[in-house]
Amino acid sequence: MTTKKRLRDVPVLHDQVKERHQIVVTPTAWENMKREASRRKISVSELIEEFGRGINSSAGLSP
Repeated sequence: MTTKKRLRDVPVLHDQVKERHQIVVTPTAWENMKREASRRKISVSELIEEFGRGINSSAGLSP
């Protein structure tokens, strides 16, 4: 995947601009998410985005 120049308030990977939210997780959950994101070569934010978008998707959650 080639990188795209990031512009403020312009969506790059999705049809919407991401907003800042706060989550609270255990250290174990955080480490697991970091490890999985690293394995997929994406950020933890994008891992959570994929999970959230996959919940109601006909394709389901991506492995």
